[in-house]
Amino acid sequence: MSDLSIFVDESGDFGDYEKHSPYYIVSMIIHDQDQDISPEVKCLDQKLQYLGYKPDYVIHTAPLIRREEENQFEPPNKRRAVFTKLFYFVMKSPIQYKTFVFEKRQFENIYKLEASMARTLSSFIRENLAFFQSFDNIILYYDNGQHELSRILNTILATELSSYDVRKVLPKDYRLFQAADLICTLTLLELKCESGQLTRSEELIFHTIRRLKKDFIKLIRKKLFRSDE
Repeated sequence: MSDLSIFVDESGDFGDYEKHSPYYIVSMIIHDQDQDISPEVKCLDQKLQYLGYKPDYVIHTAPLIRREEENQFEPPNKRRAVFTKLFYFVMKSPIQYKTFVFEKRQFENIYKLEASMARTLSSFIRENLAFFQSFDNIILYYDNGQHELSRILNTILATELSSYDVRKVLPKDYRLFQAADLICTLTLLELKCESGQLTRSEELIFHTIRRLKKDFIKLIRKKLFRSDE
C-alpha cells in the first residue's frame, strides 16, 4: 500500500491586512512514504545536538529569526546555523513543496478570502489528480492551528479525493512539519525581497537581499512540486 504525506503549515491570519500580516501563505510538504527520510532526519538531529540542542528541539523559523521564545539569548551566527541545517535537510530529503500566497487586501472580507483559498487549493488537486490518485491513501498532517484553514483543507480533500486521512500533528513529532514552516518563512522573505526591505533581525541572519536570494531562495526552488517526479 502506497501512502502520500502532505504536511501543511500557514503564515499569517484572517485578520485585517492593515493591522495584521498583509499575506496569508499556505505551504505543503509532499512526501511519498516509500521514500525513506530517516537518514536525513537522523543527520539533522545529530547536527542540532552538536550545536547544544536537545533531541526534541523544535525549529520555529520565524521566532528563530526574530530572536524570540527560546532563541532570545542565541547569537545571530548560531541562529543562522540552525536555519541552514533545517534548510539543507529539506534540500537533501526526497520531498517536494507547494506554496500558495494570498494577498489579503485583494479580498473584501474573510469569506471571499476563504472562497479564493478553497478554489485555488481545489484547482491544484484537480490539475494533479493523476499524481494523487496514484497513491492508495493521502494523509494530511496539520496542527489545526487555524480552524478556517482546517475546514478548507478537509472540505477540499473530501471533495477531490476518494481516500484520505487527517492527523493532527505536534511540531515536535515531525521534522517535515518544521520543513513546511521553513517554506512559509522563505516565501514571506521572498515577498519582502520584492519590496526591497528586510528587518534588522533578518539582516543579522541573512545579511543582504542578494545573499538571501543566492543562499536560500533560488536553491529552494529546486524542490518545487512537479507531478512527474
